[in-house]
Amino acid sequence: METRMNASPAMGKMGYLAGVARAPFLLLPVALVAAGAGAAVFLGTFNRGRTALALVGLIAAHIAVNSLNEWSDMRTGIDLQTRRTPFSGGSGVLPSGALPPGAALGLGLVSALVGLAIGIWFLARIGWILLPFLVAGGVFVLGYTDALARIGLGEVAAGLGLGGMAVAGTALVQAGTLERAALAASMPAFFMTFNLLLLNEFPDEAADRAGGRRNLVILLGRRTAAVAYATAALLTPLTIVVVVGASVLPPLALLAAIPSLLLIRPLRWALAHAQEEVPIPALAANVGWNLLTNLVLGGALAIAAVL
Repeated sequence: METRMNASPAMGKMGYLAGVARAPFLLLPVALVAAGAGAAVFLGTFNRGRTALALVGLIAAHIAVNSLNEWSDMRTGIDLQTRRTPFSGGSGVLPSGALPPGAALGLGLVSALVGLAIGIWFLARIGWILLPFLVAGGVFVLGYTDALARIGLGEVAAGLGLGGMAVAGTALVQAGTLERAALAASMPAFFMTFNLLLLNEFPDEAADRAGGRRNLVILLGRRTAAVAYATAALLTPLTIVVVVGASVLPPLALLAAIPSLLLIRPLRWALAHAQEEVPIPALAANVGWNLLTNLVLGGALAIAAVL
């Protein structure tokens, strides 16, 4: 949930708002919905309109959590101390003075309301099975930065809200039921988004510590947190192999394990150099692995449905 981008002073107001929203990293909801939609195609429940609406809702939720994170990190001073990379350290929009902090707060709240409205629309049509997703999603969006990330639950919240629950929820709003295939497709997404956040926390360790954040890097220490990263990374392709072996997903889904080859750089760092700065190529590979795995899995499931 803390994927970030650098801001340009030349951007207009809309550009600055896009910076606060961390627009380039809104590709994550697209990849997650693609995986959930692929599961729906495989199950024979795919609905184009509901997929599009689920995508809008998830993008709104992601914008909300990113914007509220920017507002909070400016308020607590974290963004005044971070060393920014293309993937961590905040957008830089609020510290530059290009927008007042209230603009980030307003964008976050409006986006959260958009996501809530879409969730209520689905709830009226799907039924109470969707309610736990909406409640948990609301807690993750509104409570991530100022609560969950301060008690060691930020990574799990990210893995669920912008990972497993997003994939399973996309399939759920089309089928109206939680099928085994949708749950299986959601499992890699949990581990990958967990890791997406975890690796991006290493460059921000000092600023997060000073700002009162209690994430896994701070709670466990760099070496143990790096081992946690490596474990979740390896569990991702392993999970895919296991669910295919159990005949929950088709053999073609094994293609989704191939992007895990991108993990060579971040795993080399995690297992041998955790006390050093995370190389930018390792951060980039972590993002690419996440997006490609979800996209390949969704595509493989959709293709398997017609073969």
